[in-house]
Amino acid sequence: MKNRVQLIGHVGNDPEVKTFEGGKVANFNIATNDSYTNKKGEKVEQTEWHRLVAWDKNAEIIEKFVTKGKEIAIEGKLTSRSYDDKDGNKRYITEVIVNDIMLLGK
Repeated sequence: MKNRVQLIGHVGNDPEVKTFEGGKVANFNIATNDSYTNKKGEKVEQTEWHRLVAWDKNAEIIEKFVTKGKEIAIEGKLTSRSYDDKDGNKRYITEVIVNDIMLLGK
């Protein structure tokens, strides 16, 4: 099996794009929605937030065309990393590294 993630959702914040000597990187979040019917017959909607990172050409596309609220489809891979915060506590982050992006909607 391959580490592959496909998501369709709405961008939750304007992407943060940084340019450096080696290229560009864009960081942003998208929300995906799912719904189901509980035992009482009520429709329940569930929103999940996903942290995305895009590099180079994908970062350039995101910088030009993606803003808060835009609906997008992405394909990428799931990654995890850790870091020490300013208080010395270890923090863990799971992100999706974007390989392909498709702009949806208007």
